[in-house]
Amino acid sequence: MEDHNFDLIIRNVVVDPKWGPTDIAIREGRIAGLSPSLRCEAIEEVDGEGLFAIAGFVDTHIHLDKACILDRCSICEGTLTEAVRETSRAKAAFEEADVYRRAASVVEKAIIHGTNRMRTFVEVDPRAGLRSFEAIKRIRADYAFALDIEICAFAQEGLTGEPETADLLRHALENGADLIGGCPYTDRDPRAHVSQIFDLAEAFGVAVDFHLDFDLDPDHTNLPAVIEETLARNYQGRVSIGHVTNLSALSPTDLADIAKKLSAAGIALTVLPATDLFLNGRGHDRLVPRGVAPAHLLAERGVTASIATNNVLNPFTPYGDACLPRMANLYANVAQLSKPSDIDRVFDMVTGSAAKLMGLEHGLEVGAPADIVLVDAGSGEQVIREIGRAVRGWKHGIKTFENGRPQLIRKG
Repeated sequence: MEDHNFDLIIRNVVVDPKWGPTDIAIREGRIAGLSPSLRCEAIEEVDGEGLFAIAGFVDTHIHLDKACILDRCSICEGTLTEAVRETSRAKAAFEEADVYRRAASVVEKAIIHGTNRMRTFVEVDPRAGLRSFEAIKRIRADYAFALDIEICAFAQEGLTGEPETADLLRHALENGADLIGGCPYTDRDPRAHVSQIFDLAEAFGVAVDFHLDFDLDPDHTNLPAVIEETLARNYQGRVSIGHVTNLSALSPTDLADIAKKLSAAGIALTVLPATDLFLNGRGHDRLVPRGVAPAHLLAERGVTASIATNNVLNPFTPYGDACLPRMANLYANVAQLSKPSDIDRVFDMVTGSAAKLMGLEHGLEVGAPADIVLVDAGSGEQVIREIGRAVRGWKHGIKTFENGRPQLIRKG
């Protein structure tokens, strides 16, 4: 190929481990060429140093609004009930500038770790009002140069007992929220909660994302209600669920049955390993259950599955840095995965499959947006096994971050 009209060429990268060194040519924010040894010139040329090129990591489930509040909360029990209670108390005092500052610190870490697409939940209720929502809208605009953020207006603390929350959710959907989320296990009437969230979704024509079944009791579940509503409203492919930790307690036969139902209903699943591990199994003094849904087994059976961050430095998860390769590595450890095919599937759950959950295209091909992250690895499998570090990235062909490559300096 001979062309002198490219804006940028990234040479010598790994796009597919089965290929040789590959060059990526970019014009007007899109990939215009992709092949070994492109014979062309550009305004700028970059040596990819043999790094692994991907379309970026995709975080399908994070809470930017309540990140980094450990200094305002007490953690004594390490339970879900305590986390909801402590966060509810803290968020009553949230101010827009405060939410913005904390969210920005997490977003910047995520970008540096190679994430360029994200779905964040934002709580709107009588305690938080719309302050957090307004802050996250500003975050979305201010960091659009590096990261596409999707905002889910979220009812964390119930809905049926607080009509004000429904009004606030409507306002958010009218003023920039991309979808709606519910949390039936915190509501006094979970089934009605599910129905009302779907009513709002239908009214505004948006997708739905539920936090669901956060315990270890398979008989205590709101999943059937979500499946029924999805099918009744023809919402297949527009519903996702997070946590569903009680799936970890199912027999293989029962899990296969659930997988079949989720796949048929087009309901996607996100697991949140750090939070699910931290909050579950507190009643056990030995052989503590992991409490992480076996997403890889569901994915094998046709369920769209992803692994995501969830909370960062708050009572739900008192650690974290928004690094998806680290979270995926944690999942692979917990799930005791070792086969290359399984590790490849885990990589997909923070890239292609995660993008599919959000209804997005993902991948490096001619014509695609030039959203490119170079990772210090040779394959997706290596990214997960070694927690591959993002080195540099571009959004629409414009460079957004640079980490540099580590160097060992010997004396003498």
